[in-house]
Amino acid sequence: MKINTVKVATIDEVKAKVASTTTAVVTEYRGLTVAEISGIRRELRTLGADYKVFKNTLVRRAIEGTQVEPMTAFLEGPTAIAFVEGDVSSVAKALRDLAKKSPNLILKGGVMDGKALSAKDLSALADLPPRDVLLAQVAGMLASPLRTMASLLKAVPQNFAYGLSALLDSKGGSAIPKSEETESAAETPAGVEEAADAASDDAATDVAEVAVDAEAPAAEADAETTETSEDVASEPAE
Repeated sequence: MKINTVKVATIDEVKAKVASTTTAVVTEYRGLTVAEISGIRRELRTLGADYKVFKNTLVRRAIEGTQVEPMTAFLEGPTAIAFVEGDVSSVAKALRDLAKKSPNLILKGGVMDGKALSAKDLSALADLPPRDVLLAQVAGMLASPLRTMASLLKAVPQNFAYGLSALLDSKGGSAIPKSEETESAAETPAGVEEAADAASDDAATDVAEVAVDAEAPAAEADAETTETSEDVASEPAE
């Protein structure tokens, strides 16, 4: 009865872990000391993983019909499983580094979101940067086009101003320095003032000519009147 109670408790424990995560890493611990296993458990706990030794037969019963069932293929020999609720790549990297220090620790495989992970897959996950770094890189990739667009939008009015200045130069105008754009906008351009002065001079000339033309008939009329008076005065009275 006692043995059955232990088995049931173990199965319930595995089911509870499977209910909280669908990611697990299976290792073989043959030859590891109790102290070494405890050290692995402590280190993985800081990464959001629970590392524990289980009997393969009980684990098979507990995971049957669940998303982690594909890891059944790795349940051979002395098995310790890390149920991962944190970053799986960080856990895979920690286990790989620990295996270098303790060659008896072997990464056999695992499962993630219903898909089996081979030892090669775990090695690839271990090479990935941490989740926070990946998120920062993705954010940088997304922000880069936005920064480029902002720069382009900013360059549009600048390029328009440069193009306008070049057009004025090609037409004989004078370019307006950038620092004086605001002040120049409120002032009358020199070319406009010169044109206005020239138009004023031409108008004055036209007025003078009109005045001269108007005086000429009047002078002729006076002359004719004078001649007529003189003729009348020179005739003898009858």
